[in-house]
Amino acid sequence: MARALTEARAAAARGEVPVGAVIVDEGGRLLAACGNAMRKEKDPTAHAELLAIRAAAKRRGTMRLVDCDIYVTLEPCPMCAYAIGLARLRRLYYGAEDEKCGGVDHGPRIFDSSACHHRPEVYGGIGERESARLLRDFFADRRGRPGRPPAD
Repeated sequence: MARALTEARAAAARGEVPVGAVIVDEGGRLLAACGNAMRKEKDPTAHAELLAIRAAAKRRGTMRLVDCDIYVTLEPCPMCAYAIGLARLRRLYYGAEDEKCGGVDHGPRIFDSSACHHRPEVYGGIGERESARLLRDFFADRRGRPGRPPAD
């Protein structure tokens, strides 16, 4: 989770919502490490999880990451949760809960849906305090600056 937090901090420094994701193989070797890049890429799907899944799949030369684990600083949204299932990731570790937009333990609970063909093992609360602090500080800073133009 430490590397995912590093990616989240880098995303915040670029003006992105501070979310980081890391994918490791069964031996713990790093396959991908990404932070949110929606503003940079001008792409609403450029979430850290999707970028990491794309990079790991490309590196592995396969769309299935069955023996791999993903670490994410924030509970994945429904889109990312479904992608985690499609990639057949073995385990999901996430930091802060997302009561508003989460798709794993909140909201639509994608892995509990009959439409989801794979449910990874899920472990929430890993690095939760630091993950939540990064998000809280990021949004407090953005709200606290008068005259800031609206987000794209």
